Amino acid sequence: MTRVVLSIGSNLGDRLAHLRSVVEALGPRLVAVSSVYSTPPWGGVPQQDYLNAVLVADDPALEPSDWLRLGQELEQAAGRIREVRWGARTLDVDVVSAEQRRREGPTVVRSLDPVLTLPHPQAHHRAFVLVPWLEVEPDAQLEAAGALRSLREWLAALDGAEVLGVRRTELTLGWTPR
Repeated sequence: MTRVVLSIGSNLGDRLAHLRSVVEALGPRLVAVSSVYSTPPWGGVPQQDYLNAVLVADDPALEPSDWLRLGQELEQAAGRIREVRWGARTLDVDVVSAEQRRREGPTVVRSLDPVLTLPHPQAHHRAFVLVPWLEVEPDAQLEAAGALRSLREWLAALDGAEVLGVRRTELTLGWTPR
């Protein structure tokens, strides 16, 4: 079984509908869905705020590369065009972390594949990933920059203004736990 943490975001078109399309597509694979957060853009490209959320999903038939491919298919279905790095987008689906579940216990997947690097190499710098992830997995840890730390520790290392910019909304993604 491969269990993944996905970060989803949108700042073009019907932002909430784009996020909900991911939840609908993953359906019974979902284990947890964070609240929806409003967040300022990241990366220095002027644009409107994003709606972001984190999803935890598992599927015994999918490998991390399959999750990436599925995320890209969902982005294409939402009309995403990749023109400007860190630019505005209808939908962004990032595979942040993956675990292989085996009889011996879970193993974190590490990949330096040119197409998919795991854990996501920038996740520990992004409050819009860490805050919603912490909501659904308060004890989660992330390995980055040669260190394994709790999400709380990674958040504490970020600029306070960036963390405060991640604001929980009253919007919902229409998911209820199984």
